[in-house]
Amino acid sequence: MTARTLVVVGLLVLAGCTTPLDPEATTATPTPTPVAADGSTTRPAESATPTGSAATANPDGNPWGVDPVVIAVRNEGERDRAFAPRVREAAAFWEANGEQYLGFPVQYEVRPDAADPDLVIAFTDTLPDCGGVADAVGCAPRITDSRMIDRPETVWVKTGLSNDSTTLVTEHELGHTLGLGHDDEPQSVMQARSVIYTEPQPNATERAFPWADGDFTVRVDRENASDPDGVDRQVGHALSYYESGAPGMPDNLSFERTEAPNATVRVRFGATPTCGASSGSCVNTYGTDPDGDGAIETYKRVEIRLVDLDTDAVGWHVGYWLAHVFGAEADGEKPPPFRDASYRERRSEWWR
Repeated sequence: MTARTLVVVGLLVLAGCTTPLDPEATTATPTPTPVAADGSTTRPAESATPTGSAATANPDGNPWGVDPVVIAVRNEGERDRAFAPRVREAAAFWEANGEQYLGFPVQYEVRPDAADPDLVIAFTDTLPDCGGVADAVGCAPRITDSRMIDRPETVWVKTGLSNDSTTLVTEHELGHTLGLGHDDEPQSVMQARSVIYTEPQPNATERAFPWADGDFTVRVDRENASDPDGVDRQVGHALSYYESGAPGMPDNLSFERTEAPNATVRVRFGATPTCGASSGSCVNTYGTDPDGDGAIETYKRVEIRLVDLDTDAVGWHVGYWLAHVFGAEADGEKPPPFRDASYRERRSEWWR
């Protein structure tokens, strides 16, 4: 008999934040307050006892037999990180819950350097092929019969995950080696797709350039502008300013105009509940929060909203917020036209 390989897939969580800009203010713009997306909760280090239907008792059903399963730990990725505590935590989960969800008791003996283990849990930067799933974070054979076992069997877990997520993925993969599939209980552990967090990463506000690359698509919602052609020209001036090499900004920025709603930069018009009539302009940033700290690590798209502005001021406000999302959050870090600009300067040909 052969064992079927199963995987667990990780999902990244989206987050967003909003910051207003008074059109005539000369003080520094406040730092945005990140807001975590709904449902982006981490798994607690001490898991509550999971709930779900109990398995039918089958004391002799353990494919590994009655002796403790010896687990070795192989670190092929983060050499300076100890993974044995995560493995012990995952093993303890099944020892405590095996009879409820498997119908038989489970015993493990975690010996990281075991010479002749029953099972090896390998932590690696790159998983082997797991059925062609591109975003898998773990991989293991599903073992339902002792005849499937070819000692030592290997479970693969991706490195770079937080401690809680590493434990969760290890629990999931051990569940497969005990015969469970993705539809089995406990679903908090065995579901095919889970929210998985990485180790701590620098937030977007801490990065010199918080984007994956310098290529941007831009959509201007002309239909809501009082002077569509005028605002189009103004936005064009702001984009050209950065493409030409704005002082202190990356020199590889490029912009492509589009009508696609998912443009990486979208310029919109009109007040919203978070960007009122007195705001002048606001920015919403959207991106991923892979480490689950409630803050965006890398921006994916940005929405610049303009409220009751003169057409001649549109380019300045768009340029101001582009500098902000390109890493210059403090006004003193922005290119010269956006530092303490007066009412007249904001409506001048500042891009020249």
